[in-house]
This record gives sequence, C-alpha cells and structure tokens, in this order.
Amino acid sequence: MVGTSLDVAVSSLRRGGIVAFPTETCYGLAVDPDCALAVERLFSLKKRAAENPLLLLIEKKEQLASVVQNVPRLYWPLIEKYWPGPLTLIFPALPSLSRRITGNTGTVGIRISPHPIAQELVKRMGKPITATSANISGFPPARSAPEIVKMFGESIDYIIDGGATEAELCSTILGLQKGQLSLVRHGQIDLSKEIGGGKII
Repeated sequence: MVGTSLDVAVSSLRRGGIVAFPTETCYGLAVDPDCALAVERLFSLKKRAAENPLLLLIEKKEQLASVVQNVPRLYWPLIEKYWPGPLTLIFPALPSLSRRITGNTGTVGIRISPHPIAQELVKRMGKPITATSANISGFPPARSAPEIVKMFGESIDYIIDGGATEAELCSTILGLQKGQLSLVRHGQIDLSKEIGGGKII
C-alpha cells in the first residue's frame, strides 16, 4: 500500500511490517530491529547475505546509548558537524543487539537523517529503526515510490510516498581501524580531505 500516513507506517512497523520511506539519499526500508521475524523478512526480501549488517536510524544522539557500547572519541567532531546528515558511523554494538542486525560483526552502523519524513518516523516509533536501502542486493536503490512498487510489488507492507529523492549517492560510511578513522564507503559526504592519520583536520 502506498500513502503518506505516518500513523499507518508506525502501526505497520509495530506489527512486524516492512515500511519504505524517503531519506535525504534514497528510499530506505524500515523494520523494528527488535522484531526477529521482521528482520528475517527484510533479509529475504532484499536477498541480502547474512554477513551484511543493517544500518539503523536514530532520532537524536541520546538514543545511541540504547544500541552502542560507547562513542569513540574521534567520532564526536563528525557527529557535531554532520549529524543530521548522510554520514553513517560504525559503533561497537551492545551485546543485546541482534546478530542479524550486526551481521555478526559486533558493530552497528548508525546515522541521523535530516529528511523530515525519516525524522518523524523514528520519532513516532520512539526507538531506532533499520534504514537499509530500498533495493534487491546488487541493484541500484529505489528513489521513488513507483520504483519500489516495480521492484518489490506487494511485498512491502506500506510505502510512504515522499516524492522522488535527488541524491546521487548513498550515505558515506566511516569506521575505525586500528584506532584511526577509516572510510568504509564513499558516499554523499566527501571526507577524503578531512581524514588524516585518524584525526579530523
């Protein structure tokens, strides 16, 4: 079903459904990360390999404590500068977080989206949600509701139609390697000139 109701979207998520929604990059697929059946459905729908983790969206920095063990010191300048924004940071996950979410890595990617629909969806859920790109693994991410319908048919429980997204790239993903900042995926934010020796220049 395609519509614009956030109430319907949240109700669907709380029942274990899959919801497609727009972000500042492309459309994402949301499920409740604490609902094992919903997470399994999401992996099956995307034909996603089990070792590939799912990133989470949070509403505000204070929600980090519900899913991560700590915030690396080198992340704070990035958080202050780029959140909300298309920057995903990889954190050490709490042991309570599903291994399906972390892909058995012990880490979890998290960001805060500036898109008003994405923000409101997370706010109304009152907890983090998944935000993996709306695509079958290996294919380009969907950038509009019609593209999602074409790709997934009726397999999505609810699609929030927020119009077409315009960004050409997904979020930039940054992690830590040997105590230094490491670019995991090039994305909408170009950090190549800001990362040097693990320090923000």
